[in-house]
This record gives sequence, C-alpha cells and structure tokens, in this order.
Amino acid sequence: MFDAKKVKDECVQWIRDFFEENGKGCNAIVGISGGKDSSIVAALCAEALGKDRVIGVLMPCGVQQDIDKAELLVKHLGIRHYVINIKEAVDGLHHSMPFALSVQSVTNIPPRVRMTTLYAVAQSHNGRVANTCNLSEDWVGYSTRYGDAAGDFSPCSHLTVAEMKQIGTLLGLPDELVNKVPADGLCGKTDEDNLGFTYAVLDRYIRTGEIDDPAIKERIDYLHRLNAFKLKLMPAFVPSSEEA
Repeated sequence: MFDAKKVKDECVQWIRDFFEENGKGCNAIVGISGGKDSSIVAALCAEALGKDRVIGVLMPCGVQQDIDKAELLVKHLGIRHYVINIKEAVDGLHHSMPFALSVQSVTNIPPRVRMTTLYAVAQSHNGRVANTCNLSEDWVGYSTRYGDAAGDFSPCSHLTVAEMKQIGTLLGLPDELVNKVPADGLCGKTDEDNLGFTYAVLDRYIRTGEIDDPAIKERIDYLHRLNAFKLKLMPAFVPSSEEA
C-alpha cells in the first residue's frame, strides 16, 4: 500500500522546510557513489531546492570500477560536482598507524574519510551534508558510524530499499541506477552477500513482521540488536545536580 507519489512529495517538502529552518539559501552536499540511494537523495534535493543548489561529490579511492554510474547521475540531474580521490588520505592514515589495523578498521576508514571530505566541501560551499542511508540498511547496521551514517539531514532513513526503488523510478532516474546491485564498494561483495539475506526478505519483515526462514529471522534480529546504538544520540553523563 506504499504511495510513492505521496511520500516523494512529502519528502521534497520536508527537505525544503529543513533548509528554510537550518540553512536558508544553503546548498545540499551529496556524496555520489553511483548507487540508488545517493542517486535518489540527490534527485530529491534537486527537486526540492533546484539543481543549482545541489553539489555532488564523487570520491573514488584509487580506481572505482563503477564511477561511470556516478558520472551518469550528475550528468542526468545537471548538478555541479567535484571528483575528489581519497586514496592518498586513506593510505596516509594507514601508514601513520603504529600497529596493524583490523580488517574492519581498514574497511571503515574510506567511508569516514569520505564524510570528512563532504564536510570540507560543505563548509567551503555554504552547504549541508545529506545522509543517504535507507531504513533497511539502518535496521541491520549496514552503515559506518560517523561515515556514511553521518550527515545533517536524512531524507530516506525511514524508507526501505523497495520503497526507495519506487521513488527512484517516479523521479525518472535511469533504471541502471535505481536497480543497480547494491554493494559497499569496499570489500568486493554485494550487500546481500555480506548480510546473508536479501533486501526483499528484510523489507517484508520490517513492514509486516512476516518471514519464512527462522534462521534468517534470528540473524536479522541479532543484527538489529547489535547495531541499535548506531541510531541513537551519543550517551552523555548528566551530573545529579543538573538532573534536579
């Protein structure tokens, strides 16, 4: 029963309202990966603010095999964009470490460097950084804390992958972007390979509570519990004198 047109229009108005209240006249800064999420967020921002107030940032780490998809998106929308290769920054951080990094640390450094890059662009271009996560990824923690999970505003974090695809089609984005096989571009595997289940199964479970495989349900529930902290504000100690 998802009404893509209604939700899309509401999201566009929400973006306008956010900028009216939190940066009137500012630009939307969007990291463009070539996948559906960043493509859809950029398209929503372009509709909400006008293409002249959207800046796309392409951030390959060395050679990015699918950068042509990111280039297709900025050309399709007609938005300003920069290509900033983060490989030297990532390599410099690796070389500065006095110990061997864990596999997970190596995987998460690029998205955190990318978010640093986006904020550098934003502060130099009167911008606000768009978060491009969706509900399905957030539900199971498939994002990097203070990396792609960061941002100043989040248009799509309450929309599942299936719902995102409907909105992407409605926005007139090329099918090869909307239905591109999701992959983080970091470990050489697709999202679904890493997760151990499909987004279709996850989306159905999120929206209806229905799932056919008990083992997959257990894994989804485990990942949701394990990563719930990513969606919360940082805990802060409050002295008893302030609590009173």
